[in-house]
Amino acid sequence: MAITKAKLITADELLELYGKGVRGELIRGVLCETMATGGEHGEIVMNLGGELRNFIRPRKLGRLFGSDTGIRLERDPDMVREPDIAFISTNKIPLETRVRGFYEAVPDLVVEVASPGDSRAKLNDRALMWLHYGVRLVWVVHPDDRTIDVHREGQKVVVLGEADNLDGLEVLSGFTCPVSGIFDI
Repeated sequence: MAITKAKLITADELLELYGKGVRGELIRGVLCETMATGGEHGEIVMNLGGELRNFIRPRKLGRLFGSDTGIRLERDPDMVREPDIAFISTNKIPLETRVRGFYEAVPDLVVEVASPGDSRAKLNDRALMWLHYGVRLVWVVHPDDRTIDVHREGQKVVVLGEADNLDGLEVLSGFTCPVSGIFDI
């Protein structure tokens, strides 16, 4: 049986593919195409993204962006990942800096919303990957049971339900919003 080696591509080549309608992430140079995730997923992303934007923007705390942005985590071979929502503080990238390609700074906060078919174990692994690269706070949103897993390096995962408030902790000090509101569609 012959084993074929996948053609590795660079982050720059991935940007070119976006222009041709191909969307995906790079896992050590290998393209992993991503697909649309459905209405509920998109509405949850917008609900939480709106709450975060309303907190971050007037305070000029940093940059908030969605999944089509991409973050380069490694080079040669390149690793580009797409969280559903991410925040990078002005300490890492000043607001006046124009970023034309992928972000090269590790986010302070990453939000992943479970897509149909995602297992909790898979999303836990993804949260651990973000923590490994230096993300300080990861929220994993689970629409099916309307919970949010809060991940921080060296700490146990905290699971929030609809009666709880989501807290920005030391990453977005002062940010809170009701978990139930994130799921209001």
